[in-house]
Amino acid sequence: MPTVLTLLAEGFEEIEATAPIDLLRRAGAEVVVAALGEGIHVTGRAGITVHATTTLAAVESTTFDCVFLPGGPGTKHLRADPRVRARVLGQHTGGRWIAAICAAPTVLNDAGLLAGRRYTAHFSVAAELPDLLANERVVVDGNIITSRGAGTAVEFGLVLVEKLFSSDKSREVAASICA
Repeated sequence: MPTVLTLLAEGFEEIEATAPIDLLRRAGAEVVVAALGEGIHVTGRAGITVHATTTLAAVESTTFDCVFLPGGPGTKHLRADPRVRARVLGQHTGGRWIAAICAAPTVLNDAGLLAGRRYTAHFSVAAELPDLLANERVVVDGNIITSRGAGTAVEFGLVLVEKLFSSDKSREVAASICA
């Protein structure tokens, strides 16, 4: 069973977090939702509070098949936390999956992981990521999967299922939700 670490920071974009988490769990992945802060309740951009599984501090030494970074205004907290940078660099070094949506690809850029790669992100960060593929909804380049934003969250989640499981499993989950 693939394992996925989802990092939630205050101000995360709810759709971008919950849609992929839901799809991954439907496929059978073990998704651990880790709060960036000390508590396990994290409030998103729209004021929805999510009960995380644990905290990032509690799983710092655990290896996951994929690390997933939702975007939204909370991305600034992900970018400011050196543990997040260390986590994505470790994933990259280990050849494991890294997924980021909306503004979260900036975290990968800060870590030097987007140089020479194909990627996309939300138009609001285009000034920081001038090479983003603005017309692409989801981009896979090596072990990095990026997507544009809330409107592409289901498609992004299904690509995560495809890469962590199989195309057949992704189609099965898509059919179950009428996608």
